Amino acid sequence: MGIALAVQNLKTSFFTRRGELTAVDDVSFDVGAGKIVGLVGESGSGKTITGFSILGLVDPPGRITGGRILFQGKNIVGLPESQLRRLRGRHIAMIFQDPMMTLNPVLRVGTQIIEAVRAHDEIGYQTARARAVEALGQLGIPDPEERLSAYPHQFSGGMRQRVAIAIAMLHRPEVIIADEPTTALDITIQSQILHHVQMLSRKFKTGLIWITHDLSVVAGLADSVCVMYAGKIVEMGSVDSVLDHPLHHYTRGLIGSVPSSNRRGEPLQQIPGATPPLFNLPAGCRFRTRCLRADDVCGSEPPILELGSEHSARCFHPHLDA
Repeated sequence: MGIALAVQNLKTSFFTRRGELTAVDDVSFDVGAGKIVGLVGESGSGKTITGFSILGLVDPPGRITGGRILFQGKNIVGLPESQLRRLRGRHIAMIFQDPMMTLNPVLRVGTQIIEAVRAHDEIGYQTARARAVEALGQLGIPDPEERLSAYPHQFSGGMRQRVAIAIAMLHRPEVIIADEPTTALDITIQSQILHHVQMLSRKFKTGLIWITHDLSVVAGLADSVCVMYAGKIVEMGSVDSVLDHPLHHYTRGLIGSVPSSNRRGEPLQQIPGATPPLFNLPAGCRFRTRCLRADDVCGSEPPILELGSEHSARCFHPHLDA
């Protein structure tokens, strides 16, 4: 399978009274066709801004200030808005954390899906309606034909999110960016949606970027994972390699803070401190103010350590034991 999307040295900054604040700094990763990439990190690590940057949705005072985003071999950074609109939805789609950012509360669900179909394809109403019914059925929504006449408020939270995902999958785009779409759902509904998304991604060869802070979701869903901290990717590789043998101390801290990784009765492991603000980032390794292994050398920019062809980390003191 080929590369659906390639992000190369992406840099996105916000120009404020405090100066230039870099929210995404030198971020690079590939998304293969039919593959799922997990983008993991705490709140404020730059995950969502990375997704918005790919779609050209960063509003002023923010803008992309460096790097390339290659879609079908063409750099889409700096494209005119008219060309970006033709890409969005049909070729690169986004699923938001809140489905009501996708759905209009005063329009019937069927109207919204049919309009989304006809916005990119010159087809008749009945053909568009049939595609809408098919899209809802693929996401496990019962009685999809009847549900087309319902309004968003008549759906549960899980069903609304299924509708939003169905709209994103309508045109079978080459890439979908999912921004924590199952965070607010209970675990049973979450697992059902993840199953459908994974199945559809494989079936239609859609590359998926799944933005989340939940490592348990990534473990069961993604093929590869990128761990972000304070705007940078600090570790990346195959899911099995990164989660079984984490190199970076931040990744180890995230894994250690998952309840299932602790023995019964023991307190949860915690990463001390908090993510530094963008206007006061430490020099060198951005995690060094929270890292128990940090020393003077960490005041310099850490090198990228390659562990085989599928695993790398930015760290002077990687965890190299088995």
